[in-house]
Amino acid sequence: MPILELSNVSYSYTSKFVTVEAVRGVTYQFEKGQFYVLCGASGCGKTTLLSLMAGLDLPGEGELRYHGQATHSMDLDKHRREHVAVIYQSFHLLPQLTVAENIMLPMELNGMNAGAARERARELAALVGLTEAECTRFPSMLSGGQQQRVSIARALGTPADVILADEPTGNLDSENSANIIGLLKQLAHEKEYCVVVVTHDPLVAESADTVLLMKDGRL
Repeated sequence: MPILELSNVSYSYTSKFVTVEAVRGVTYQFEKGQFYVLCGASGCGKTTLLSLMAGLDLPGEGELRYHGQATHSMDLDKHRREHVAVIYQSFHLLPQLTVAENIMLPMELNGMNAGAARERARELAALVGLTEAECTRFPSMLSGGQQQRVSIARALGTPADVILADEPTGNLDSENSANIIGLLKQLAHEKEYCVVVVTHDPLVAESADTVLLMKDGRL
């Protein structure tokens, strides 16, 4: 069974003057252990599609299923908290917390005690290539590449088995971009995550197991 399945998914939104059909009849199945890249020009619908997969909204038409269960029938807060983890271009780290505390946060919100969360945070930090010294620093003291590693470690602190990344290398230089994409691909292949990266960068697409192209809301 696919981990995420989209069946004729469509979504539109209306501004004051116009209705935009952002996603049009998308059907696809995503599997665990695979690294997908979703690319296309700005405004093609790829970020909207990622938001639907993350449970930030429901399809206007069609159905999106996680392990066979339609998101329409889910508690979306629970879906976002336990099933999917989203990584953003701008990192979204809390500046007043240390690196370790940022990584610990979702674990503590899910009920893990502070001692266990801190130990797990150290393990995840090491997994993404952060040192113990870096774990004591605040986000502003780190490079962009290091901050993105923190956001990935934080995502791994949730029970999620789907990682959705929206332009995760958009604020990084070419070397750090390659390192982050390599890390995400490693998580897919070695840890059995389903990883979906939205990007407009063709160099990122070269690393994918599967490249999906969106145009005018269609896959």
